[in-house]
Amino acid sequence: MKTKLVLGAVAAAIAVFSQGAFAQASSPTRAEVKAEAKKGSLAPAGEGPIASQPSKMSDKTRDERKATTKADRASGALKPAGEAADMKDGQAGKGSTTDRAARKADTKAAVKARTTQPAGEAPQPSAEAPKK
Repeated sequence: MKTKLVLGAVAAAIAVFSQGAFAQASSPTRAEVKAEAKKGSLAPAGEGPIASQPSKMSDKTRDERKATTKADRASGALKPAGEAADMKDGQAGKGSTTDRAARKADTKAAVKARTTQPAGEAPQPSAEAPKK
């Protein structure tokens, strides 16, 4: 029984040490890695660029971009930023197209005709008239 235990321990120790030796033998030395990095043939760490996508880098300097923006602003060709950029010049926002006075007049007429829903009550189907 003791010999099996000793043989098992020896086999485990050999497996642990030989794994480290094999891993070390297959990897390049630090000097080799530094030499490759100096040449530029070593890829940088992390994800590499995907060949099918175009570069997102601008071909202009910051000063050139600023000058172009300034010229566009002066000529009026600069698009507005934010949510207003998608709207056309004559297009209204999300609000109503009627003015406040017209809305108030419509509501007052609906209250007089008793076609509005009383406050605090559940809505009724449109075919039914509100109860008096």
